[in-house]
Amino acid sequence: MDPPGLVVHGKAEPFSAALGSLVNSPRYSDVRFVVGQEQQEIFAHRCLLACRCNFFQRLLGTESGPGVPSTVVLSTVPTEAFLAVLEFLYTNSVKLHRHSVAVTFGLGPLQEHCVAFIEAHSQEALRTQGFLELSAAALLPLLRSDKLCVDEAELVRAARSWARVGAAVLERPVAEVAAPVVKELRLALLAPVELSALEEQNRQEPLIPVEQIVEAWKCHALRRGDEARGTPCRRRKGTLPREHHRFLDLAFK
Repeated sequence: MDPPGLVVHGKAEPFSAALGSLVNSPRYSDVRFVVGQEQQEIFAHRCLLACRCNFFQRLLGTESGPGVPSTVVLSTVPTEAFLAVLEFLYTNSVKLHRHSVAVTFGLGPLQEHCVAFIEAHSQEALRTQGFLELSAAALLPLLRSDKLCVDEAELVRAARSWARVGAAVLERPVAEVAAPVVKELRLALLAPVELSALEEQNRQEPLIPVEQIVEAWKCHALRRGDEARGTPCRRRKGTLPREHHRFLDLAFK
């Protein structure tokens, strides 16, 4: 039996730097993206994107030739976020900023880092244009997080702002745009006076299903028992204390 061969590992830094030099470079580029409302031209390399990311593999196809797009328009994607994704795909690392965490293209590790970044900088991130441009699929893991450093009342306001922007862009009702994500709002954490105000606002501008508000009132009425111990009553890291929380018996963990 032949002895095993010697495996030689080169340094990661020069390799990463060499690939990083190709980010948005026309050198050897065989695909061009037109990104954002400003329609910025960004150069990329089909084989690298396709082998690194299933999203781009489906978008670009598995073979080159006639019928395969050489120019791809992504008008709804923020330019800075798209460049951050490219940097991660090319170099396997990226420095995240509050404006560049909006788009993850199904990249599990990058999405996890983006969620963790927003959890740590929740209030700042909620006020960015990038938050308003999130897809419903990207917003869902944020609203499911226990680690958001923001109070539920502010999160409800942010969700309403997000839905308003989506409604204007898609020309659909606010409640219809919000439907996939508002179920993750934990309305039972709001004090009765806040819940009443939300209920009144919801009558004027529907956002949250009436049944969901009824469930929140039920948590207040029960105060104890299994019905008041599910996710809708679980506090987040940034939840401000309210008098009725002591009945929920659910300290943040």
